[in-house]
This record gives sequence, structure tokens and C-alpha cells, in this order.
Amino acid sequence: MIKKSGLKLRSKLVWIGILLLCSTIEIVAQNQNIKNDVFWDTKEGLPIYSQGGGVFKFKDPKTGIEKYYWYGVHYEEAEKYRKEPIITYPRCTFKSITCYSSTDLVNWTFEGDVFTDENAFPDGRKTWVGRLGVAFVKEMNKYALFVQHGSQVLIMLGDSPTASFSWHQKINMQPWIGTTNTGDQTVFTDDDGKSYLVYSYGKGRNKIYVSEIGVKDGKVNILDCTKVFQGESREGNCMFKYKNKYYMTASNIYGWDSSFAYYLVSDNIRGPYLPTNNMQIIEGSAEDYAHVTQTGFFYTIKRNGKETVIYCGDRWADFAGNGLGYNQWFPLSFDGYKPYFNSLSSWNLDEKTGDWTVGTDNNYVKNGSFEADRNKIPSDIKPVQEQLLGWKTVAIKGNPIQVKSEISPQLNYFNTENDRKEVIGEKSLNITDTVDFTREITQQISSSPYVALEDGVYNLTAKVKNSQGFNELKMHANTGGVDYKFSIETENTSWTSIRISDILVKNGKITIGFFANGTANAVCLVDDVTLVKK
Repeated sequence: MIKKSGLKLRSKLVWIGILLLCSTIEIVAQNQNIKNDVFWDTKEGLPIYSQGGGVFKFKDPKTGIEKYYWYGVHYEEAEKYRKEPIITYPRCTFKSITCYSSTDLVNWTFEGDVFTDENAFPDGRKTWVGRLGVAFVKEMNKYALFVQHGSQVLIMLGDSPTASFSWHQKINMQPWIGTTNTGDQTVFTDDDGKSYLVYSYGKGRNKIYVSEIGVKDGKVNILDCTKVFQGESREGNCMFKYKNKYYMTASNIYGWDSSFAYYLVSDNIRGPYLPTNNMQIIEGSAEDYAHVTQTGFFYTIKRNGKETVIYCGDRWADFAGNGLGYNQWFPLSFDGYKPYFNSLSSWNLDEKTGDWTVGTDNNYVKNGSFEADRNKIPSDIKPVQEQLLGWKTVAIKGNPIQVKSEISPQLNYFNTENDRKEVIGEKSLNITDTVDFTREITQQISSSPYVALEDGVYNLTAKVKNSQGFNELKMHANTGGVDYKFSIETENTSWTSIRISDILVKNGKITIGFFANGTANAVCLVDDVTLVKK
């Protein structure tokens, strides 16, 4: 009897252990990594091409189970840049509208092209196709795809989320807003299932509108038009909802370059949005222009009363100018109703709970590849800017750094195609002057309210290319009162990797940077700076 009882007890313990192990495995499996600053693939290893679209939740037509569907545009130049990321392409050629599906918002499967260039140009004349979203129209039991097409808005219908979408009608926006086209546009679906077209004025983009999507005269159309913003020009218009408040967001008119991320808030989707006509910068997005992105779209995960908002940024810039990767996703945090942008290169998402954590390989440096700065810095054209974003440059000796100065040093260098075979993107840090100079370039990194710079051991790395003529040239760090440095003793005519290993970060703070004491016209270029926990 005692032996049998012991056997039963051991069996129960074994089963408990198995259940605990399975539970642990399930939790780990749900905690998926989202990595920015890279090109994304499907879980089958296919390249993801999805620009200017959105993620929507629909029922799988085969299983009836809700899944995420991500729609966007595949441009020919995006494909070219991915294969050879050393050239900036001045145009975009439409190939198709793609559809990907997922159950966890991290691992995606290519469902197919739901609209192709063969169908997009029936008269043979090529035109702009982009900025889109999909809404389920209950009255017709159809899925409606809204996309900019030339100077108007094209509506297409499909029988399922993954079906081929066919022409339904084109909308001339002139009667609604005074221009035939929208500036930028996205589709937002509310909790009650109603969907809305969110868009800007077609010329100048200084107004933003919201229109409910529905059926009118037997056709899918917009039913109304409410102006919710008029002020400075904005683009990348998109919307999300958090704790029953509506957030209208946008970016600056910088072409496809990155910018601040802006927002307004309202208790009603049609407004009023506050502060009236005065968009606020999302805190956390200023030091690197929202991790070198433009507002694309958002998705809000709702789980057991908890809401997690994901900022889905576009990185276009003629398919090269903003660093690697087209899609950059980040978790938002909130202080009451105020959103906070968490600029992360790597983070983990548990879609089942909405919980997220910082990735172990996250790079804590802001604007480490110097791609956020769209002009030569200092810049006296929009945006007027004296310093590189995220960095502070002090001219201890030499020509002063000033906007509208003929003698001011240029703080960034525009990489050649040969440079870009070794370093990322169009730009790098430029340390030089026409006279003898001493220069200090630093960045202070510390814990934010929502992302801790944990105490521990870190590695600081960068790539440099430098001439002769330096009395002293070094990369350095200071934390907890301890100095670390890597001295560059020789000329490096090609890009060379440098590293300071085993930096012991203390009190959640570190200052990193570069120091140069050089003779006139000596030059050092720096790119791809990283601070990663060991």
C-alpha cells in the first residue's frame, strides 16, 4: 500500500512537472521578438513588402477564427533596395497590394497579392497607387479596400480578407474637401465595427478629416466628412483608440523622411480634438524622430481590460535614406492619456496578454546611424536644426557650430555608395574643420519612465574611418564615475569596427561619445554606434 501510494504521488508530481513545463513553453512561445532596423521576412522566409497600409482583424474564411491581416503596397524599388542597400531610388513603381496573416502580430504568412499592377492600370497608364486600408462592410458582406489611385480614391471589393479585390468605384473627393485626392489616408475600425477613412487635404495637407465608411446608393462610399484639424501641414495621418479616447496622429511634411510623431485627443471620433488645431509631439519621439520613421498606422491589443498600443512606423525615404528596414514597430506607454514613444531596436510581445519587454539585444543609442537628420546639419531649412538629433556637439576649439554660417563645420557626412557597402544608410557623423580644432560629441543615455537602462555589463561599438592629423581621437564612455575609452591611434582609410567591452553601467545612466583634437582638415567619420547589454 505504501509503495502504491508513493507511486501515485510520484506520478502526480511527474504530471504536475509536465504541466508546468508545458505552461512555461507556451509562455515562451507567445513572447515573440520584434526587431527593428532590419528587413522583415515571413515565417516561411519570404521578404515582407508592405508599405503604407494597415493591420486589421477579420475572421479566417476557412476556420472562422479571427486573425490579423496586414495589407500594404509592394513597390519595385523596395525589392531592389533590399537586394542592394547602397542606392537611393528617386521613384516608386507599384507592383501589387500584398496581404499577410498572423495570429500573434509577429510571425506573418504571405497570403498573396490581392491587387496587382495588371489590374491597377486598365488603360495602360501608370500612376500613383498607395496609402490604403481595408474595412468589412456588413451591409454587403464584403471587404472594401480603400487606396489612393492617381488623383482620386479607388474602392475595391473582395469576398474574403485574402480574395482578389476587384474595382468597385473611384471617388472624386472634390465635393467633400475641395481637392480630388486625399493627402495621406488610412482606415480605422472602431470597437463597434464601424470603419472610417482618416485623411488629409490633397494640397498642402493642412487639414485632416474623418469620414464614416458605409453603403450609399447601393455602393460602398464615405457617408460624411468631418474636419478635425486645420493648422500646420501634416501627413502620415492615422488613428488609434486607447481607454475610450481617440488619438489623431500625423508627422511633418518631410516627404518620406522621418519626423516627430504628433497627436491630438478626443472623446468622440468626430471631435473636438484637443488641443484645438495644435498637435503635440509624442514624448519619446523627439531624440531620433520616432526611431527614424513616419507615422504609418497603429494597432491596439485588448486583453482582459488591458490595452497595448503598437505604433507601426513607415521607413521609406526613397527606399534607402532612413536605414535598413521598411517597417518599424514600437510599443507605446501612457501617462494618463498622454502617449509615450518607446524607441527600441528590439522588443518582445506577448499577443495573448499584451505584455511587452525590452529585447536582450536592444541598442540603447538614439540616432546611432545618424539617419534621422534629413539635411546637412546645421540646417537653416525645414527643420531648422543646429545639432544632430540625440547628440550634443561642443566646439571646444575651432569654428563655432551655427545655423546660417559659412564657416560652421558640417556635423554629418553623406555616405557614398562605396561607404554604404560597409555602413548603414546615407549619413554618418562628420568630425572635421578647416582650422585646428577640438571637438566633443556626446549622448547621455538613461532610463526612461518606461524602459530601464538596467545596471550591468555593456559593450559600446562603432565603425570609423579617419585620416591622419589627430593629436587625440577616441570613443569614450562614463558611468558611475568611471571612464572608459578606445583610442584610435592610426589612420583608417576604410571603415573599421571599434569596441569598448565590459562597461559596467551603474545607476541607470551612461554618457557615450567621441573626442577629437585635430589639425586643420583632419577628418573622422563615425557610423552605426551601438550600446548593447552583454
